[in-house]
Amino acid sequence: MLPNTMVTTLERFILDSERAHPDATGELTNLLYDIALAAKLIGAQIRRAGLVNILGAAGTINVQDEEQQKLDVYANETMKNALNHTGRVCAMASEEDEELIMIPDGVPAGKYAVLFDPLDGSSNIDVNAAVGTIFSIYKRVTTSGPGTLDDVLQPGSEIVAAGYVMYGSSVMMVYSAGHGVHGFTYDPTIGEFLLSHPNIRTPRTGKYYSVNESNFGRWSKGVQRAVRGFKGDDPARLKAKNSRYIGSLVADFHRNLIAGGVFLYPGDIRNPSGKLRLLYECAPMAFLAEAAGGAASDGRRRILDIVPTALHERTPLVIGGAADVEYVNLVIVEAEGLL
Repeated sequence: MLPNTMVTTLERFILDSERAHPDATGELTNLLYDIALAAKLIGAQIRRAGLVNILGAAGTINVQDEEQQKLDVYANETMKNALNHTGRVCAMASEEDEELIMIPDGVPAGKYAVLFDPLDGSSNIDVNAAVGTIFSIYKRVTTSGPGTLDDVLQPGSEIVAAGYVMYGSSVMMVYSAGHGVHGFTYDPTIGEFLLSHPNIRTPRTGKYYSVNESNFGRWSKGVQRAVRGFKGDDPARLKAKNSRYIGSLVADFHRNLIAGGVFLYPGDIRNPSGKLRLLYECAPMAFLAEAAGGAASDGRRRILDIVPTALHERTPLVIGGAADVEYVNLVIVEAEGLL
């Protein structure tokens, strides 16, 4: 029997989607190609990490006061170099850079701003666990010239496209431009991302919950009650779930997106705003969750409604199936005596 020749590459899929919008200029399409190219380069280095002395710490501290891994630095530079010369971007912002990343002199400023976490979960690299790249794309709000903070400090509701690349047992790119969520698995034999998960829909309630329970004693009563509910302490309203936690937002979110579940990174007495970044992690993942039929909140507010005031602003995050997120929100409000 001949192998299946009816395959859909990322390029073909995006072009087909573009044809449904006669006013499309192709710039967003090409921008997604640029990100896919960066993902191929990052994925190639991750596969070879243990062989070419790219594991371990780089000896530097990033703006988040976190020790940078060598692959953090490589991934960050790869993303910037894939995007900064194309004329499609007016400015960039990265979790690894303190300030707004400007476009080089002599390169025309485009109409999009791109934000990214170049290597989420990088502390997992040395133990060969899944890591990922998260990105979001906004239309600039300024009219011309170099981009400004106004172009990136936009609520997630203004995202035009977002996605992530997961580097695990295979490399997979998942993205949405607002019309469904689609997954593409990288085939290294032909060097292409192939459509493998069209029109992903996440269950309203799932069988998994993902949270770092070592922080349980520092959480609010509402968060504690919600997690106890996931364990089976609230059978009248919720069926007990299984615990799964990797410590990489991309990997935990991806599992729950496909299989059904909810991920939490709440605030606690040491970190009232949590530890995840609104612009680089929470907003793009919230955009994907909602596009797949799920939801995302900070325990009270919809993540996509939060207007950022700083590049590295943090927020608590509850994300996953719509019913599971609603349950957490309700339990938190009940515990605070607001109902």
